[in-house]
Amino acid sequence: MLLVVCVVLLLWQHSMIARNPIAVALQALAAALMLWARVTFGMRSFHATANPTAGGLVTAGPYRYWRHPIYASVLLFVWAGVLGQGAAPAIVALILGAMATAMTIVRVQAEEQLLRASMPEYASYAARTKRFIPFVL
Repeated sequence: MLLVVCVVLLLWQHSMIARNPIAVALQALAAALMLWARVTFGMRSFHATANPTAGGLVTAGPYRYWRHPIYASVLLFVWAGVLGQGAAPAIVALILGAMATAMTIVRVQAEEQLLRASMPEYASYAARTKRFIPFVL
């Protein structure tokens, strides 16, 4: 919920939508990744109470390279917006971006704990894929 609040506040501060052409391209890329991940994950992810363990482990599409492509796309969109304003980012925008990142990490850790407990194959999948940046992080 705090992640959503941060995103809304960034929108309200006019710090969410990039103005720099490179940052706009990154946000378009983030939107495409989000769409690809959502379509691959299926309809089970289109509601607030989505259960990440329902329906089995997804390892196709972007999930072949990222464990969390949806969260990666959110972070890319947020940071491209915060840093792509054409001027030095406002301190409030930087704080909101950092809070959004922290809340995403908390959410990811909770989901991974649930996935490890309910799906034995998740450990092997996690060993061969990265969380947010393929082949890096």
